[in-house]
Amino acid sequence: MSIRPASAIRLTPRAGVVIALAAFLGAVAFFWPFVVAPGTFGSNYAPPLIFGVLLVLVLCVVLSEIAEGGIDSKALAMLGVLSAVNAALRPLGAGTAGIETVFFVLVLAGRVYGPGFGFTLGCTSLFTSALITGGVGPWMPYQMFGCAFVGMLAGFLPRATGRREVVMLAVYGSLSGYLFGFLLNLSFWPFSLDPNSSIAYLPGLPFTEQWHRYVAFDLATSLGWDTGRAVTNLVCVLLAGPAVLTTFRRAARRARFQAPVRFREAEAARAPEVPGA
Repeated sequence: MSIRPASAIRLTPRAGVVIALAAFLGAVAFFWPFVVAPGTFGSNYAPPLIFGVLLVLVLCVVLSEIAEGGIDSKALAMLGVLSAVNAALRPLGAGTAGIETVFFVLVLAGRVYGPGFGFTLGCTSLFTSALITGGVGPWMPYQMFGCAFVGMLAGFLPRATGRREVVMLAVYGSLSGYLFGFLLNLSFWPFSLDPNSSIAYLPGLPFTEQWHRYVAFDLATSLGWDTGRAVTNLVCVLLAGPAVLTTFRRAARRARFQAPVRFREAEAARAPEVPGA
């Protein structure tokens, strides 16, 4: 029998629409080099402006969910704890052969507590880590949204249990490590190489040739780093995943996220009346 996620943060239809809009704008912001050429009107400012809008949308999602009871105090406490854990884990691996431990907790938490929690945890973890390590820069929104969707998609994975679930999460964590690097490279590819290079961004080229250049750039500059991230995710989930999943699910059962609150009427609390009295 499969285990249903605890859904620590309930995704209302309105929140789903806002996240879908954020996903669309995020795709545009990541892939803008293929549709907007540098030097045209507003293109130099398009990515920062788009991600500014995305950050506002995420903030609106969180605030609206808090206001409507989508995030209760127990979920907020869990979010704060795991954000702090991820922020503390990230400096232990970042910068060393692509080893990044931030995805390990993110994938498992998204799996157990649901896609809404995974999405929010991805944003808060990277934001907290950036403040602690001084990593605030134009790349931070890319990292936040990349991690947000890694956590959210973990909550949408098919149901499974036991060893099958662990293997599924390990494979997903490994693939997400490659995908995260592939997307993040788009944030600096148009500005990082000499235009005369065969793998540099060149405005005006057809989409297929532009795509070929970017894939070659990603393989040449990032494959080793992304492999380190993918292997780290795979090994961490396989080794520690079962224990962490058990711990997270035990905490979810005790917290009883989104449990309905019922109040008994005063009459129901009284002793039953004696018939015929």
